[in-house]
Amino acid sequence: MHKTLLAALFTVATAFAQTTGDVRDVRVIRTADQEPRAALLGQPSIALWKEKYLVVAYQKGIAGKTDMGSIDAVISSDDGKSWSIPSTIFDHEQRHGAMQFGYCNAVLFKPPGQEVLWCYAMRCPLNYADSEDSHLAAAYSGDGGRSWNPVELAMHYTGPLVILGEIQRIMENGQPVYLLPAHRNTKRADPLGQREHFVLRSTSLLDWHLGGYVPQPEPGKIFLHEGQIAVINEQQHLKMVMRTSAEGREGGMADGGALDPPRAWSSTSTDGGQTWSVAKQEPDLWNTVSEAWFGQSQAGSQLYVYNDGPARSRMALRYKVKPANGLWSAERTFFDAGIHNSYPTLIEIAPGEYRAVWDSGDEKRHRRSIRFGKLTL
Repeated sequence: MHKTLLAALFTVATAFAQTTGDVRDVRVIRTADQEPRAALLGQPSIALWKEKYLVVAYQKGIAGKTDMGSIDAVISSDDGKSWSIPSTIFDHEQRHGAMQFGYCNAVLFKPPGQEVLWCYAMRCPLNYADSEDSHLAAAYSGDGGRSWNPVELAMHYTGPLVILGEIQRIMENGQPVYLLPAHRNTKRADPLGQREHFVLRSTSLLDWHLGGYVPQPEPGKIFLHEGQIAVINEQQHLKMVMRTSAEGREGGMADGGALDPPRAWSSTSTDGGQTWSVAKQEPDLWNTVSEAWFGQSQAGSQLYVYNDGPARSRMALRYKVKPANGLWSAERTFFDAGIHNSYPTLIEIAPGEYRAVWDSGDEKRHRRSIRFGKLTL
């Protein structure tokens, strides 16, 4: 056997031997080597179109930009064993009159009972350095993610925003209401800007109104961002768990480091996201300035998937489970291969059965590939 092939096989075998965690059937969906013009692959989102038919959207980053680019989608019709070539949802090279946009942070959502799949994302003028001052963009697919049709939304919230958390659906007066968590980070480019977390509401998925802001014990003290909402009981009460960081130095435009102690914070709503409780820390939920996934299973258990380690290291992914009326479990390993991993997103396809995606790198670089795996609670 050729020495190069032997070396490659040895490397793969070693990588698998060093991989630990409860997520199984891990697959690499797409790599940066397959996208020679992409500076990174990151922030994936996953949706179930029909049984065993999964759709994953992710960002292809532009060199020289912090976190913007195009958004692509891939599909699997065999529960994640194989994946299609990508289709384009949002293309940063496409012109809109005299303008071009950069895109970031795809959020997939399939409304129950409808044969349509939505992808929401952020967009901002391509000349911006990053996507912090974005506005909401959307496209839909009627063929399971093989083709996409962009639409212009009727936005009644008109300010800049950043999205990442999944859409949740509740019922009000017999009608569906959709909730999308978002935050504002205009301070990145403006020392007099704002960092506030809020929720958007819609009855149609086309027009979006401002719901409620999340108040803090000391306004502006903590940067709450990239929240994830779960419907936590039959009364449709909501709980949102948010990524955190310190505010940073006075007059500074960058956010600070991890809190001390490094904790996620949460807020609750009993009126469909129109008002939120004063945010408080979650003593059992670690967060060091990195996106974590929070949700509730069909059986009532809460799940939190996160990066351990110091601020922005983003290596191993861990998780905790909180049974209904119980306490948070000890830390468990979700995925650990001695490489960078971040931005986990999960969907529950059957009671206690999850499908997950996240972005991975290597020992030194991050966001070089999109991974898929399965988790059973």
